[in-house]
Amino acid sequence: MRVLMFGWEFPPHISGGLGTACYGMTKGLAHNDVDVLFVMPSASGDEDQSDVSIINASDVETVDASMSIDEFLGKVEFLRVGSNIMPYVDPEDYSALTSEERKIQTEEFKYHFHNKYKFSGKYGKNLMEEVVRYSMVGGTLALQNDFDVIHAHDWLTYLAGIAAKRVSGKPLVIHVHATEYDRTGENVNTQVYAIEQMGMREADKVITVSDWTRNIVINKYGIDPAKVVTVHNAVDFSNRETLVAKRGVPEKTVTFLGRITFQKGPEYFIEAAYKVLQKTDNVRFVMAGSGDLLNRSIRRVAQLGMADKFHFTGFLRGADVQKMFALSDVYVMPSVSEPFGISPLEAMQSNVPTIISKQSGVAEVLKYAIKVDFWDIDGLADAIYGLVTYPAIAKMAGEKGYDEVNSLKWDHAAAKIKDVYQAAMNLK
Repeated sequence: MRVLMFGWEFPPHISGGLGTACYGMTKGLAHNDVDVLFVMPSASGDEDQSDVSIINASDVETVDASMSIDEFLGKVEFLRVGSNIMPYVDPEDYSALTSEERKIQTEEFKYHFHNKYKFSGKYGKNLMEEVVRYSMVGGTLALQNDFDVIHAHDWLTYLAGIAAKRVSGKPLVIHVHATEYDRTGENVNTQVYAIEQMGMREADKVITVSDWTRNIVINKYGIDPAKVVTVHNAVDFSNRETLVAKRGVPEKTVTFLGRITFQKGPEYFIEAAYKVLQKTDNVRFVMAGSGDLLNRSIRRVAQLGMADKFHFTGFLRGADVQKMFALSDVYVMPSVSEPFGISPLEAMQSNVPTIISKQSGVAEVLKYAIKVDFWDIDGLADAIYGLVTYPAIAKMAGEKGYDEVNSLKWDHAAAKIKDVYQAAMNLK
């Protein structure tokens, strides 16, 4: 079986859990006799291709020479979106906007016909433009390669998956790692939502990373439950070395690691930290990451008078993430809405006792992580206090968590994904 897979990032150049999940998944699929062509916007050449073939979208000329522009656009029915994310566009305006710009899009497409486009692969101000051009590459690659099924990861690649399906007629599987409701709560970006819903509707099968996410897909996007399948993420520690870090402070260290945004619940972590410090002085708190709530978080820590016990590291990657876990005595993920959550698994693999919110997909598969409601600051503070104060509890949580997380293998998850591929192919 051969899969044309669209992703946005791949190790070692990643900015979150999506790239890490794609890496483990492709390795698991290879072990299940699935050949993967992995397309990414901007490959650097240092990606691990032992189990996957990387296609750099920046090297692809759009549209095969044998197909005219009109024929290509006719098959793809290409939907143009604006070059910037517009926060507030109602469905009527969105529809009118796309209709008005179809003619403009055709002219621009002619200009770029047989041209390569240099993707940044980032999440910057030209993100929507890159998403659109990436879909052109998706349709082109569908003409140039042989494959059995298409697999697209998250909304950034859904248009590419749709284009590939319409050109090739092959089944499309989309993988929902997060939704706009997870990222923004109820203040959804209607443009992103429209792309997400379009991808889900066009897909033959939809994979969600948790039942938590599956319920959002069904209830918020109106997708038929029969085609939505949950496959929980796993984790790959095969190339990970045990790291011993020298500590510079005597106190216990409690760590938050992730984007400092509404979704990740950093403000609940700060308020819980304040409550813990009212009971014990033998603890320090670390917030590792960056995001739009960083400055507000720094101000709140200062307002609460605990700046000497609370540290901001900025964004960490690679070995620095491992080092942070090695320095931690407790890891906390208080997410408001977390489709899955890879970081708790990484913490537990480092023998770090872990606290997670009940509003997370990973809570569905972990027995030995302590679970609290994200909004329950008192409950979170009590859990942190217990782990930093009572060594026996922390020791048991660390040991049991380590054993549990090492049983979550990508080979098993990939076997389920392969079954989804087969089911999608059987529909054709």
